[in-house]
Amino acid sequence: MVASRDQAVDFANLYASEHLIINTEDAEAWVPLINNAGSLFLGRWTPESVGDYASGTNHVLPTYGYARMYSGVSLDTFQKKMTVQNLTFAGLQALGPAVAKMAEVEGLEAHRRAVTMRLAATS
Repeated sequence: MVASRDQAVDFANLYASEHLIINTEDAEAWVPLINNAGSLFLGRWTPESVGDYASGTNHVLPTYGYARMYSGVSLDTFQKKMTVQNLTFAGLQALGPAVAKMAEVEGLEAHRRAVTMRLAATS
């Protein structure tokens, strides 16, 4: 038992359950507040078993609180993603010193030099 909706939301996000049933009159209003759950089941007419067998959501969900870090398996799981970076010289000047220092602290000399040599070559 909790004293408020805020306490319930805090607990739900901390616990990060595989299945989270929100059985309140205003269940939809809770959705933006929940960050950590494998799958949400809203209102009195949405039991977990419907999600497991019929409503189209995936049943492969994170357990043991892993919903804090991972989502359930979905089509997105099987999509390849690629990040792209493209700095200007001004961008490298702005970021370079911090990047070089982090690389130095981690003992990654080649990473440090990849930045410092580029900055030195264009000075």
